[in-house]
Amino acid sequence: MIPWLELDSPFPDVSAALTEEDGAGGLLAAGADLSPRRLLDAYRHGIFPWFSENQPILWWSTDPRMVLKTEQFAVSASLRKTLRKVHRSASTDRRWQVRFDFAFERVMRECAAPRRDGAGTWISEDIVAGYRALHRLGYAHSSEVWLDGKLVGGAYGVSIGHMFYGESMFTRVSDASKIALAYLVHFLRQHGVAMIDCQQQTDHLASLGAQPIARSEFLRHLKQAIAQPQIHGWRPLPLFSD
Repeated sequence: MIPWLELDSPFPDVSAALTEEDGAGGLLAAGADLSPRRLLDAYRHGIFPWFSENQPILWWSTDPRMVLKTEQFAVSASLRKTLRKVHRSASTDRRWQVRFDFAFERVMRECAAPRRDGAGTWISEDIVAGYRALHRLGYAHSSEVWLDGKLVGGAYGVSIGHMFYGESMFTRVSDASKIALAYLVHFLRQHGVAMIDCQQQTDHLASLGAQPIARSEFLRHLKQAIAQPQIHGWRPLPLFSD
C-alpha cells in the first residue's frame, strides 16, 4: 500500500517507493495537489507526478532513473546537418526559428495531443494548470521550433538551480523535437547543467544518449545541483560559430 497525501502531508522518503516486484516500480504516494509549492518540493526530492485522467495524482521516484548527461547528448550525422540548416536560416531566410518560452502552454498542449500510435496522454488540464503556474514563477521552460511561422516541435521541463527535469516533447515535422532538445541541451550545458532528468526509460531517449543510473546516484547529484543559483536569461544560443 502507498500512503495517501493530504494537502499538508509531507512526501515519504523515496526509499519507500514500490519496486518492480510490487508491480508498480517507483510509485511512492497518491493525493495532495499540483500547486507550485507541492511540485517544487517533489522535484527537489527526486519525485515527479505521473497519472492518467481517471486516476488520482500519483507520485513516483523510479529506480533506476533515466538521465541525459548533457556532455553525452548524441547528435547523429543527419541531425547535425539539419541543425546547420536551422543555424544558417537564422541569418538568411529565417524560415526556421528556435525560441524559448514564447509559447509555453502551446508546447504543453501539443505534447498532450494524440500520438500516431494512438496512446493516450497523461498531460491533463490539471497538469497544464500546475506547470503553467511554475512557468509564471520562472521554474518551467519550453524550447520551441518554428517553421514558416508555425510551431512544429518543442520540449518543456522544470529548472531548479542547475538541475533540469525534462517532461515531454512533440514534433510535427521530421527531427523538430530533436532540434528543440539540441538547443535546450546546448543552453543548459553552457550554464553548468550536467544532467537532465528523463524519469523513465525509453528506447527513444536511449538513442539520444540517455542512460539509467541508480536512484541513489541521481539523488546525490540532485542535492548538489539544486543548491546552485537559479538560471536566468533563457534564450537559445548559437550551436555553431560560423
